Amino acid sequence: MRINKFLSASCLFFFLFFVSGTSLAEVESVFISSTLDPNAIIITEVDVIFIYDTETVANLPSTKSAWYSNKRRFTADAGEKMDIVNVFIPQGFDSEMASLPARRAEALKVVVYAYHDDSKATPRDITEVNNVLVEIDPFGIRVSSRD
Repeated sequence: MRINKFLSASCLFFFLFFVSGTSLAEVESVFISSTLDPNAIIITEVDVIFIYDTETVANLPSTKSAWYSNKRRFTADAGEKMDIVNVFIPQGFDSEMASLPARRAEALKVVVYAYHDDSKATPRDITEVNNVLVEIDPFGIRVSSRD
């Protein structure tokens, strides 16, 4: 009888733990490529943001313009609750493999902003993508999986 109660309680605990809805990031690599004219003298800033708490996720700017105009204040307010991987990509260069934070698997949300994008562009959610490809083209950025 005690064993059955223990097993039932254990099963319930593990079920609630795995179905709780708190997923952790799966991002293992971010590869950035520019297909723009290599003769253009343009450099694109790309920010990959790893967020570790729900309050910071809720306060995430909804557009590229809002992110870049308030980046300093937002990062100061977030402190250790997020990591930013900031990469500058010269146009026409094939690729850049971004160095990711050691605690990346603990992130609740991972998003990408690129300065080359339209001012009203929303952040691209890459939380559940294992190997990310960010492509910069004349129309903005495209984010997909490299798998």
